[in-house]
Amino acid sequence: MNYKEAVEEIEKVVDDLIEENKRIPLLVEGDKDVAALRKLGVIGVIIRVNTGKTLSDFCDFIASRYEEIIILTDWDRRGGILCARIKRNLEGRVKCNTRYREMLAKLTTIRTIEGLPSWIKSFKKRFSGTHSL
Repeated sequence: MNYKEAVEEIEKVVDDLIEENKRIPLLVEGDKDVAALRKLGVIGVIIRVNTGKTLSDFCDFIASRYEEIIILTDWDRRGGILCARIKRNLEGRVKCNTRYREMLAKLTTIRTIEGLPSWIKSFKKRFSGTHSL
């Protein structure tokens, strides 16, 4: 994959996420994730999972208000476990979209949402003078 294709693919994922978030809320782990997504231009509803509620109570809250969500936990081990637990808890009640989490994990070399804006910036800067990765 060359630089131009990589940048275009990452930008398309982020643009699609921004567009879909206008109607579907995002679930993230914490405040730094919210700040990072806002920095990328996400303007829709973003809900923090770590609110002090039990995961069961949190999922009941989500199920009572939404038909669909986008799960965007970090793609490290802890984030993967949390994503799986949320999906399992909401099964049959809320449609859970993990597509963006999977695509960002595949396209980037980082493991956290909070690092995404600086990673994209440094990726563009580092590879802007080259033709392939």
